[in-house]
Formats: sequence, C-alpha cells, structure tokens
Amino acid sequence: MEKNPGTDSKSSPNHGFKEATVPPVRFWILSVGVCLGLFLSIIDTSIVATSIYSIGVDFQDVRRVNWVALAYTLSYLGCAVTFARVSDVVGRRNAFVAAYIIFFAFSLGCGFAQSMDQLIACRTLQGIGGSGLYSLPMIILPELCPEHLRQHIGSVIGLVIAGSGALGPVLGGILTHYATWRWVFWINGPIGFVSLVIFFLSWPKAEHLPSTTRQSWKKFDYVGSFLIITAAVLVVFSFQNAGESPATAWGTALFIAPLTVGLILLLALLAWGYLARRVFEDRVALTFPISLFRNKAYASAALSTLFIGYPYFIINYAFPIRAQVVDDKSPLLAGIMLLPMLGSTAVGSILAGVVSRTKNYLFETMLVGACLMTVGVGLLTIVHDAGDDAKALGFLVFAGLGFGLNVASATMLTSFEIPIIDYGKVSSKSCQIYHPPRTNQKAPAPAQGIIAQLRILGGSLGISTSTVFLNTKTSELLSGVLTPQEQATLGHGGAPLSPEQRSIVHRAFSEAFHNDMVAAAAVSGAAVLVVLGAYRRGRMLVTDQKKARVQEEIERRSGQIKASESVSALRT
Repeated sequence: MEKNPGTDSKSSPNHGFKEATVPPVRFWILSVGVCLGLFLSIIDTSIVATSIYSIGVDFQDVRRVNWVALAYTLSYLGCAVTFARVSDVVGRRNAFVAAYIIFFAFSLGCGFAQSMDQLIACRTLQGIGGSGLYSLPMIILPELCPEHLRQHIGSVIGLVIAGSGALGPVLGGILTHYATWRWVFWINGPIGFVSLVIFFLSWPKAEHLPSTTRQSWKKFDYVGSFLIITAAVLVVFSFQNAGESPATAWGTALFIAPLTVGLILLLALLAWGYLARRVFEDRVALTFPISLFRNKAYASAALSTLFIGYPYFIINYAFPIRAQVVDDKSPLLAGIMLLPMLGSTAVGSILAGVVSRTKNYLFETMLVGACLMTVGVGLLTIVHDAGDDAKALGFLVFAGLGFGLNVASATMLTSFEIPIIDYGKVSSKSCQIYHPPRTNQKAPAPAQGIIAQLRILGGSLGISTSTVFLNTKTSELLSGVLTPQEQATLGHGGAPLSPEQRSIVHRAFSEAFHNDMVAAAAVSGAAVLVVLGAYRRGRMLVTDQKKARVQEEIERRSGQIKASESVSALRT
C-alpha cells in the first residue's frame, strides 16, 4: 500500500486528508483524454448496429452475427464495477491506462479478424477494456475536479454518454457506407492513441492529487467480483437467448437456467456483502457494498439509473431498425434521425449542472428527467405510419432531455451523497479495544461504478427485450410470407417485395416498435416512482455539503489516529 506523498497525518491539521488541487487548465486537458476514452467505450456498444449485417454477409454467417454486439455488451456490463475496485488497488491512472491498452489492442484485433469466431473473441476482450474506460471516468473526474468546476462534471459526463450512444449508429453507417465495416473497429486506434497520450501527459503531479490510500490485493473482493460479473451476464444472456427463438424460448432451459442461476447469484452477492461486512470487517474491500444503499437518495438514484437506461438504449437500438424497414431510410439516414435526441440530451446534461450550481436541486432534476423520458417514450407509442417521422423526431427530443437530466443528476448526487471514505463496520465490543483499520475502503469508486453498471444493465435488458418483441412479431406475421433469407435482408437492399409483402413487413416492425415503447414507458414510469425516494428536506448548499463530507473524513482520520495512539500506549 502506498499513500500519496505529502500527507503526514500527525502534522497536518486535517489529519492526512487533502483534496485535489489540480490547476483548472490541466484538469480540462486531462478531461479531454478521459472523456475520449469514455466516448469510445460507449460508442462501441452501438456503432455496429448499422454495420452488423455487412459483417454477417462478409463472413457468410448471418445467424451468429448478433454475438458481435452481444459479446462486447456482456463483458462490458460484467466488469464495470470490478474495474472500479481494481483502481483502488493499482491506482486510477494505472487502471485507466490498462483499460485503454486492452481496448486498443483488441479493437485492432476485431478489425483484422478473419473469421466470426475471431471477431467474437476479440469483441469479448475489447469489452473488458471498454468497461474500465466506461466506469473509471465517473470516478476520476469528480475526484480530481477543482471545487469551482464540480457542478459541471455531471453535465460533461452526461453529455459524453448521450452523445456517444446516439452518434454510434451514425458513425457506423458512414464508415460502412464509404469504407468498410473493419474501420468501425480500426477507428479506435488513432483516436485511442491520441487520447491515451493526452491522458498520460496531463495526469496531475503527486502534490496536486487528493490524499488516498491504496488497497492491497489481499483486500480485493474476489468473491464479490465473481458474483457480480456472472449474475449480470447470465441475466442478460437469458433474455438474449429468448429473443433468438421467441416462439418456444420462454419455456426452454436455455432461458430458465441462466436466468435462475443469475438471480441466485445476485442473492448470493447480497448475502456475501452482509456476511463480509460483519465477519471480515475491514479485511475485504467489497466490490458491491450494500451499505451504500442505506443512503436513500443514492439508492433512488441508482435504481432510477437502471430504469432510465432501459428506454434510452432501446430507442438507440429499435428506432434505426424501424426507420430502415418501415420508412425505407438508409442506415446512414436512420442514424442521423437520432441527432435531435442527442441535442436535447446535451441540453439536459448542461441544464442539470446549471440548476444545481449552488443549491442542491438534484431531486427535482432527476424527477423532471424521469417524467420527460416517460412522456417521450409514451408519445412514441402512437408512431405507426411512415409519415409520422416529424412527430417521432419531436418525441425523441423529450426522451433525450429526460435522459440528459437524469444521467448528470445521478453522477453529481453520488459525488455529493456518498462519504469520501466508506470505512466499513466500525464497532466496539464490550471487552475489546477498537483497532483502526489498516487501510480505508473507498466508497466513491464502487458507488460510481455501481451507477455505471446499472445504467448499462438497464440498457442491455432493454435491447434484449426489444429483440424478443421484434422476433416474436416477425415470427408471428412473416412466417410463410417471406423466406428466412428475405427476412434477413430486410432494410439492407434485399430482393424487392410485393406491395402485400411490404404491408405485412411494415405492420410487423411497427407493432414490434410499439411494444418496445409500451414496455419502455412502463419502466420509465417506475423510474418516476423510484426517484420520489430521493426527496429530502433541508438540503444544504452544494458547497456546504461538500465541506461537510470533508469534515466527516477529517474527524474520522482524527479518531483513527487517537485510537492508534491509545493502543500503542497500552502496549508499551
């Protein structure tokens, strides 16, 4: 374990605690490198949406081509929180660089893949690096941000998340149309290299870093990491399997078995968190500290993030498909139609930061965001015909604004609500002297990592259920009308259809999209109810709340020092 230099706990009036003092210019340069990594990691979840069919045709393996998207999503989803905890051991900079190298190397591997098996394997490993690039910026930026810029960080993160998600299909369509699908992966090379250089050169000097204590590998939560990865992956995997064969999927072992095991492992994760906290105390730095959810505001923000991720990702996935098949749009134009949602998301992200610049209005912005998302996807349920494009674009603006408000608010709320250090269970038994923990468990890392992972979990479940709705409708309405080959080429310039066939195809995809939006509206409505739990009377000013968290940490360290000195005196 190593501490940042310059934090002598005995001589410092703050007992070894020091906030970041990064110069603003250096911080913004660092933010460029960090946000480019976040941008690349998220854009790779959606960039293959408009190139996936070309990949399947190139490898003559259309049947398995969905695994190109799913392999990345599953590893990306499973490792987000674990990467956050790894950064507590190896340091933020080293963890981010390692994530970048993994992502960079296997992005190139995807571009040079010569078979579907090679591509799927590289996408899986690329997703591991992507998970670090996704979760670590939400820890690094709030941790290193100068005090007077803190209210802008949630807006910046929300803007990058929303922008990359919406630009993915557009960029994928451009690269596939004007070059080759391989550039969908190769483009990560030059952008990633520039981003990594910026990040490495602008990393603050030691005297500007906040005082932190590295965890040791002995304290790393191997059990919790295994449980959270396998539980998340198995739940999403089960729904994806259901989508591939909807007629019989719900009653098959391929759906029931992974879902059941995933839910059991989720319960085991909660049980492990309770057991480890009581039995091992400070000896295990929990990957998923259940104590975080004792904070009602944080618990509400985390659950609302899960529920808001569902409709946003489902729109990014289902709307371009509907535009291509029902409205006869090209893949490029289908992606461009998402830009109004991107713009409104940017506005929402910025607005959340501005509103809570001085006073804590994060509950209000989260609530308005959830309501706007519910209104947006609710209105999208009435979009049926090809002539409804103008209405659809307007409704997307509501959804984007709601998502931007929620993402930025949840990120800022986590940095305000969670203590600087979550030091685990501190108790004194009747006949024992309290021994201060040898190292501290950092709460912000898993807290932000959990928020990040829940957002992508909600999105992954949204995409999986959208696949179920689409395949159910196509199986129900198109069987006997189109051959499997004709169904596979819908929206990709396949053989021309008769007017009767086209009418049935439009009906199938329109009804599937309608079902998507009905489900999304229900989930968004649940987000509205969950956000109500974040309400709190007598909220402090943002600056006062931050000072209170700092004072808590100073007092905690002071107590540790006094307890340690008392123990030493008794021993002598």
